[in-house]
Amino acid sequence: MTAVQHPKVVVIGAGSLFFGRQAIWQMVFSEHLNTGTLALVDTDSERLERMTTLAEMVVADAGVSLKIESANNWKDVLPDADFVVLSFAEKTVYYRGIDCTISEKYGIRMCSGDTIGPGGIFRAMRELPVIMDCIRDIEQLCPDAWVINYINPSAVNGMALARYAPQVKSFALCDSLHMPHIKQRYAQRAGIIHEGETLSEDQNARFDMRITGVNHFTWMLKAEYDGENVMPNIAEAIRQIAATEDTGGDGGAKALYNNRIAHQLYEIFGYIPVCVAHTKEYMNYWQGKSILENDIPPLSIWETEDRYDRHDAMWKQVDSFIDSTVPIHTYKDVIGADHATDIIENMVGGLNKPFYVNVPNNGAVSNMNDDAFLELLCDIDMDGPKPRPVGEMPRGIRGMQEVILDVHELTAEAVVKGDYGLLRRAMLSDPLVTSIADADAILSELLEIERDILPDVWYS
Repeated sequence: MTAVQHPKVVVIGAGSLFFGRQAIWQMVFSEHLNTGTLALVDTDSERLERMTTLAEMVVADAGVSLKIESANNWKDVLPDADFVVLSFAEKTVYYRGIDCTISEKYGIRMCSGDTIGPGGIFRAMRELPVIMDCIRDIEQLCPDAWVINYINPSAVNGMALARYAPQVKSFALCDSLHMPHIKQRYAQRAGIIHEGETLSEDQNARFDMRITGVNHFTWMLKAEYDGENVMPNIAEAIRQIAATEDTGGDGGAKALYNNRIAHQLYEIFGYIPVCVAHTKEYMNYWQGKSILENDIPPLSIWETEDRYDRHDAMWKQVDSFIDSTVPIHTYKDVIGADHATDIIENMVGGLNKPFYVNVPNNGAVSNMNDDAFLELLCDIDMDGPKPRPVGEMPRGIRGMQEVILDVHELTAEAVVKGDYGLLRRAMLSDPLVTSIADADAILSELLEIERDILPDVWYS
């Protein structure tokens, strides 16, 4: 393991409001990172300038030696990079809205539309070719850098990197299982700690919680405290919340009825889904096709305009710091850490903290293939992630996992090879698709509508 004294972290897609602000926070306020370099990359010059100005202001106010670089072209800043975080997505709110609207027309309801169903497939078609272009430059300009994919569909993109660029050191992330927060949440629901309390080191060691699955389709397979099964306690807490809270406030379609759905799935399978905002989209139960009335409404559709409003509010926050409407010294209290930069800090500092990372299984789940690309709790240092053992994936859940893995693998292969036959097979293997004719129509319509952003290979 080679130590990194002054790490250079390149963020490609720095205008990502869900990551760029937090990356600045961690790079400035972490003693393990703030003597290095933060390189911000974005093709949108105006957004890049705003984020760069914000970063420089936070650095100056904190009085640290962190160097800030910025570029429209990643080639200009990749040399000497130790970490490259991929967090870009071209007009993702707009195109996800198209994906979800067209799919709904043919009876497929998606509340997020970025990992499963036609939305997941078309997002991979938009993002993965750019990722692979970037990887080719990383191979030439910083071949020893760790590449962290933070772009959905995380499993598809991470799988593609592992299989089609194995010479590059990479893993994939999602913030849904951000440690230690996810363990804190379930310790509270299990009654191990009370609201507002933090797990002590001793309590943490005594709480054996094991979660795994394909990204966004992850399940709690074990929850024991001092050897006692506390999963029923967690399920009961979820049931009580569900009895009085059907929506997620301003969380939009992804947040609706999640506790009711989580408890319903627990009653069916005996295990708790831990990423319900997405998991509910992977199953047919809430597609609105039941003959009898369901006590949980069909999925609501991705809300494009509301998402634009949220992004506008985030940019207003950035601008309020830049124009000093909000004092820059409050940045430390207003923003916070992020999953990717938490992991980078851990790797550089040798902090020995475990994190959930999307990587090949390699025996962690004993009854699934070694190359199954799963979200697993890993010990991670500069040598990379090492998954901790999980045990067996339960029947029923395992079958659904395998179907989703097949869809993701077919999608990755289709996009990398530009093969329409594989793309169609991926669509028709998807658990949300119930009609060959409808699937063909969705492919045809989305290919035509999104012609301006998709590679030419799909039209030759």
